[in-house]
Amino acid sequence: MRSLQPLARVYSPRANGIGFLRLALACAVFVAHCGPLGVGRSNIGDTWTRGQVEFGSAGVYGFFVLSGFLVTASARRTGVGRFLWHRALRIYPGLWACLLVTALVLGPLLYRHDHGTTAGYWNAPQGPLGYLVDNWGGGLRQFGLSGLFTGTPYGREVHASVVDGSLWTLSSELCCYAAVAVLAFTGVLLRAPRLVLVLAAWAYLVLLGDFVAQAHDGILRPGDATHPTFGPLPLLGVISLTELVPLLLMFLLGASFQLYADRVPMHPLLGCAAGAVVLATAFLGGFMVVGLPVYAYLLLAVACYLPRVAHRVGRRHDYSYGVYIYAFPAQQVTAQFLGVRWHLAGFAAVALALTAACAVLSWHVVEHPMLKLKDIQPFPVYGAERRTLAPVASGRS
Repeated sequence: MRSLQPLARVYSPRANGIGFLRLALACAVFVAHCGPLGVGRSNIGDTWTRGQVEFGSAGVYGFFVLSGFLVTASARRTGVGRFLWHRALRIYPGLWACLLVTALVLGPLLYRHDHGTTAGYWNAPQGPLGYLVDNWGGGLRQFGLSGLFTGTPYGREVHASVVDGSLWTLSSELCCYAAVAVLAFTGVLLRAPRLVLVLAAWAYLVLLGDFVAQAHDGILRPGDATHPTFGPLPLLGVISLTELVPLLLMFLLGASFQLYADRVPMHPLLGCAAGAVVLATAFLGGFMVVGLPVYAYLLLAVACYLPRVAHRVGRRHDYSYGVYIYAFPAQQVTAQFLGVRWHLAGFAAVALALTAACAVLSWHVVEHPMLKLKDIQPFPVYGAERRTLAPVASGRS
């Protein structure tokens, strides 16, 4: 029988399930959006949990846990300049390609299909130039594009043009990267990692305060609480603390697991217990204050104990980011031409095929070639982040 072992011993940087999990989480977001984008229903899973969590938010929360775990490892073993360069290479080339394809290829084709000409596309309200300028930094400040997709189920629901709604999380991700860079530059990650625990505790206490003040029958839905917004900030646009706090908590929990990997106990039974807690709180209540932090532990346990066959996913070809950034427009295109005639299953099948094709092209044509530039050092190395013992790490950080 297995005994308790620390995460640092159980987790293998070269053989783990993080690549599989990232792809699964991206697909969870796709599945959730099939409801509102395909047939005009709520996100799949929303009604089962009385609005606490659904497949999409579970996928996003999971992304932030794994990102915190991997990105913190990257920041500890590299200088701040190289860390920021790696982060920029991972996020921006794929994002910029997606924006360009959407605004300069997909947009004109769809506009011509709808209007018989592209003459009004370029100077329409919320046109392609504004779409590129407003969104290139990662903050989604223009959701629509020349009135496209207003006739889809989702467009009719929100009474607006929305091309790639999934991109809203990138500004929160970039905020977390900036926080890690500051912690690395100041030496906190190496010399005072307890501060990360303090920050995670602060984020949790904010959620706990929201739960006490706003929850009814143990149910706190994302967005029930109202916190200040900041901005517009350079690159990031407007940042809402209501949206940022739970994502920041999950990111900081992932970072804490990385920093204290030698003290986090791991066992398959603990992973099963964590899964039971997550499901129980999702269906019965209390997910945001009990299930959410336990979910972070569950993901790391799954990454450690997945069968070896799952370890191959994402090791050489990581399609998860491409799935995430292209799924929403692929689903909108599918809805534009199929409507609800194929019902949910048919819609999902066609949209998934389009998403997969875009994700594969994104990886092989844009993301992977750009990641080959990681060893270039365009900035000076700042801070004292170098260490002799490599932290627990894995994935493409």
